[in-house]
Amino acid sequence: MRAEPAPERDAAAPRPLPLTVAAPAAVVAGLALLLAFPPYGVWPLAPVGVALLAAAAHRRRLRAGAGLGFLAGVAFFAPLLAWTNLHTGYLPWVLLSLLQAGYLALLGAATAWVSPLADRARWSWPVLTAVLWVGQEALRDRTPFGGFPWGRLAFSQGDAPLLRLAAVGGAPLVTFAVALAGGLLVAAGWRRWNAGAWRTPRWWRPVAGLTAGAVLVCVVGLLVPAGPAGGGSTVTVAIVQGNVPRLGLDFNAQRQAVLNNHVDATIELAARVSAGAQARPDLVVWPENSSDIDPLRNPTAGARISQAADAIGAPILVGAVLLGPGAGQVRNAGILWRPQTGPDLDQLYTKRHPVPFAEYVPLRDVARMVSKQVDRIRADFVPGSAPGVVRTGPAVLGDVICFEVAYDEVVRDTVTGGAQLLVVQTNNATFDVAEARQQLAMVRLRAVEHGRPALMASTVGVSGFVAPDGRVSDATGFNTREVVVRQLRLADGRTLATRLGYWPEVALAALAVAALVGAAALRRRERPGPG
Repeated sequence: MRAEPAPERDAAAPRPLPLTVAAPAAVVAGLALLLAFPPYGVWPLAPVGVALLAAAAHRRRLRAGAGLGFLAGVAFFAPLLAWTNLHTGYLPWVLLSLLQAGYLALLGAATAWVSPLADRARWSWPVLTAVLWVGQEALRDRTPFGGFPWGRLAFSQGDAPLLRLAAVGGAPLVTFAVALAGGLLVAAGWRRWNAGAWRTPRWWRPVAGLTAGAVLVCVVGLLVPAGPAGGGSTVTVAIVQGNVPRLGLDFNAQRQAVLNNHVDATIELAARVSAGAQARPDLVVWPENSSDIDPLRNPTAGARISQAADAIGAPILVGAVLLGPGAGQVRNAGILWRPQTGPDLDQLYTKRHPVPFAEYVPLRDVARMVSKQVDRIRADFVPGSAPGVVRTGPAVLGDVICFEVAYDEVVRDTVTGGAQLLVVQTNNATFDVAEARQQLAMVRLRAVEHGRPALMASTVGVSGFVAPDGRVSDATGFNTREVVVRQLRLADGRTLATRLGYWPEVALAALAVAALVGAAALRRRERPGPG
């Protein structure tokens, strides 16, 4: 029995873009994505970048789609992550950029794979584009070695109306909306490439409709109220940005000077309080690595911190490097230091997500064959096991350290644990102001996502406060010594995003998998049978 012939493809159906057009479009897609992120912050370019990559990869073979995605990824990630090569050399930057670009290569291949579905039901193209982006980010955020979520579409929307969607479905929903807008743009533009489509009467109507749909998606966040999740008491919080003598990896060699900077700045704040020039804070926050000398084992370091806490008369959240628990191990921790009584060991948070190849070296023997620079990390940081819920008395803090702010579950766990104020302790002395501003954009999303006031305390900047609606106040300069004080209203309720947790991402990623499976079935059905 002969199989029924496959349905003939519509002769007017659009062909792939010529490679001479698709390759530059992929590069421009990556650059558009780059410009959407701080320090540039041109957030409308994020959907444009999504649209250009979707157009470049549409109807291509898998290898070509992957290659175009990789081109976009290199154009995006190499400059976005350029801060990683400032003090470590080019190799880590190159390897990390290529690894991240590999995920956009997978996205390009997936886009090419689902092209038959998009052609069969043109209305589905924007949704397919959006769920594939969420699926790609879900994979990139977790692999390898716990993933690296830098460069998620959601983190480009700090000044955009779409940021408010974070209160409904977190970063995955914001990414979905950005990519959906991009999908609508490519569906609108693709009609012009369809041979002869522009000659049909009123061809512009669907183009205008889809473009208007993209604009509406970008502003739909305005319908979501942004603000604190529930009410609470007010607290006055001081951020101490002590600065370091010299930027770079050798800030560790300056650790006594860095500790002294933070102690002295706090004592100066105490003098202003005593003079009546400044309200006494209820809490002081020092950044990550403000005491790289273990104050629990070094009496001199501990005495200096106690001097600062006693002078200001308020507890200090200290970012400290603690030795142990085993030989050759250390911990990156936030520890509450109270006036008069000193360290409160019951209120100590150990970083749960140390950075691979920066705070610990997986597969050290293999990594050493690539670069002996890994031996600069002499002791591996060991992860903590409990969320960063720190009870200070005046407030319950949700403490996360440095890059942890990029990981959804690390931040959410502090809020479900009772945090009323989100605190990000970070050390940007080995990076630059672009990295610091990219990190602050993540803090803005987390504040909106969980309806919490938030702050970022950095050794060198940028430090500042973030309101539950994402607005930044009292942002400091970079490579400066500054102290900023602000009264904050705590929040103790839960947003819908906090309640839903990872389920929006699970649902959207599952749709991405379903789309890949559905495309496989369609391709099999349309394959010509044996003659």
